[in-house]
Amino acid sequence: MPSLFRRKSTDLVEDSVTTVTTDEESARARRGYTPAKGRETPKRPVAGRRPAGPAKPLSKEEARERRRQLRTESAAEFRREGGPRDRGPERLLARNVVDSRRTVGTWFFGGALIVLLGSNQAMPPVVRLLSNILWGALALGVVIDSILISRKIKKLVRERFPKSDQRLGSLYLYAIMRSITFRRMRAPEPRVKIGDPV
Repeated sequence: MPSLFRRKSTDLVEDSVTTVTTDEESARARRGYTPAKGRETPKRPVAGRRPAGPAKPLSKEEARERRRQLRTESAAEFRREGGPRDRGPERLLARNVVDSRRTVGTWFFGGALIVLLGSNQAMPPVVRLLSNILWGALALGVVIDSILISRKIKKLVRERFPKSDQRLGSLYLYAIMRSITFRRMRAPEPRVKIGDPV
């Protein structure tokens, strides 16, 4: 009794034999071939691609020169514009207050060097006494100068920027640190001359 669900052997042979075209054969022969899914593969966005490098690699001397040029440009920009801590109208006002006057702080480090040399045990007692007096005078001068600068900054900030959220303590410290720096070494560079009104 033949089975109802059994297939004939001729049907099996016909199912196993399929025609393969030459195009499909060549496509399968290619390495990493993926058959098409009915749509094109989307292109990568241009924004996400890496920027193309220079056409030819730089020599060591050219790379060194390029790095030095970038450092010089960066230093000039910092000297001109300052860094993030120098931004804001209140900071500009504090800088102008300091830069428009002569400060004792600019002489502080020079005086400290003289005091250091004069305090040496090899020096005569009179020189050591004078160096100690000079040290006390410099320290007192810096304290008095800092108080005067802070008072002027407080007055001007309250007049010109009544709604400012800048902390006055940090503004005072910023101005005092600038006042004990040599004028030529200040960054950003001074925009006002000594004696100019602020």
